[in-house]
Amino acid sequence: MAKDVVQEHEESYEEESAEGETTETESSEEGVDEELVLSERNDGEVTEEEDAEANATDEEGEKDAGDEWLDGTDLGAVQHRIQETVRVLCRFREMRKPGMSRKDYMDRLKRDLTTYYGYNEFLLDELLSLFNVAEAVELMEAFEKPRPVVLRTNTLKTRRRELAATLIQRGINLDPLSKWSKVGLVVYESKVPVGATPEYLAGHYMLQSASSFLPVIALAPQEKEQIVDMAAAPGGKTTYLSSLMKNTGVVFANEINPKRIKSLSANIQRMGVQNTVVCNYDGRELPKAIGEKSMDRVLLDAPCSGTGVISKDASVKVSKSQLEIYQRAHLQKQLLLAAIDCVNANSKSGGFVVYSTCSILVEENEAVVNYALRKRNVKLVPAGLEFGQPGLTRYREHRFHPSVQHTRRFYPHVHNMDGFFVAKFKKTSNQIPQATEDEVEEDTGMEQRAPLDLGESMEGMNNHANIPSTNGLHPQTATEDEGEAGDGDINPDSAPKKRKREKGWVKAAKLEAQQELAQAKKPKSGKVNVERHGTRPSKGKGKGNKGRGRK
Repeated sequence: MAKDVVQEHEESYEEESAEGETTETESSEEGVDEELVLSERNDGEVTEEEDAEANATDEEGEKDAGDEWLDGTDLGAVQHRIQETVRVLCRFREMRKPGMSRKDYMDRLKRDLTTYYGYNEFLLDELLSLFNVAEAVELMEAFEKPRPVVLRTNTLKTRRRELAATLIQRGINLDPLSKWSKVGLVVYESKVPVGATPEYLAGHYMLQSASSFLPVIALAPQEKEQIVDMAAAPGGKTTYLSSLMKNTGVVFANEINPKRIKSLSANIQRMGVQNTVVCNYDGRELPKAIGEKSMDRVLLDAPCSGTGVISKDASVKVSKSQLEIYQRAHLQKQLLLAAIDCVNANSKSGGFVVYSTCSILVEENEAVVNYALRKRNVKLVPAGLEFGQPGLTRYREHRFHPSVQHTRRFYPHVHNMDGFFVAKFKKTSNQIPQATEDEVEEDTGMEQRAPLDLGESMEGMNNHANIPSTNGLHPQTATEDEGEAGDGDINPDSAPKKRKREKGWVKAAKLEAQQELAQAKKPKSGKVNVERHGTRPSKGKGKGNKGRGRK
């Protein structure tokens, strides 16, 4: 009885499962029929979505085929296009496409460089004016990489060989910097913080970029001299000067920003420097504060745009403008003239001024140097640096004094250091030359113009061991004083006065040649410098000096 009941249940279950399989098979067959019907209906027709996708694909293909501007989201494609454009521009006649002019290629290259590297239009134009397209791209690529970490040995407390051996034992991988430096060490990797070792705290070395060695080497200070560092904080160059002088003589370390004097004083004390006087003056007022014609040498590492240290401060790419560059250049000219006025041309061992910036722009370098050559009795001399590229004597429509080639330029893609500029002056006379007629016309009214705010402009003095300041001057303090720059100097009003400035430059050059010839003919005298030593001359000599002064 029970067996019969079980058999009935099994038979009913098999019938239900067979019916379910039949139903699923029929539904799947119906679904296939519906898809076939839909596909037959749509055969030969294109939907709106498919049409839009096809059009987008065709447009992209046309852009690729015509080398048109693409969307900059794919940086790899942008970089490849930059390389191709540079290759075409370097061999333009052979590789250009029909109907494409050089301007078309340059416009496309500028758009790609802006997208890939992030420069604003002004700075991009400046770089492309200074370098050919291949070298400009190489420079921008070098700015994307950090510069090597460099240590400067403090020879007042240790020697480089001893310091290197000690640091190697602490797990620091390093080598001597280069042949041109006897105190530099370049660090490749370190297991300990380089700025917190016992040797650092004891003042055995200073963290300092290689480029900031250059102005001190160019100045070549001697023992027992009186020297001014016009922009001293945080103290890398000041302590280097003192070590070369072996703690003799006097170094006046000036810093306008009171907040930075703390770090300056701390580094001076840590490095064991004993011949330095820290002061807080406006650099333009230093001749009045410490005395005109009282120093043997002056070092001016001027505040600048920081276009040579973009690897440390990428905001320079977009924060600089033509107006700010003119303002900086005007301030640099004032500071350089003040530095020259501090130096005594009759110094037995000195009479030198070194001007340096961490900028690669001509407006802040060669133009400023050329301005000083006209305004003071100075001449450019070799900087004493074994490497570096010579300064520019021609830039766009401007022509500078031939001796500007004695200045030196340094680039990260060439020398593996921050972009830098160094010029060395020798003061030939303490007298200030009279301006020519053309110069007087150009400089008329400059006394009535508002001065620039030096407090803000020098707030971040570019001592290149630190990130340079990018604070611009107030727009309301900017005046037309940039027009004071003369022959060969770069100004907004340079085009209309080109002829006059060329005449003025020729007159100034002839006057300088005549003065040098007259000085060479004069017999050397052993007279004591009254201004230097304060001795009173005899009556006969006094009358002679007075007569020469009236003449």
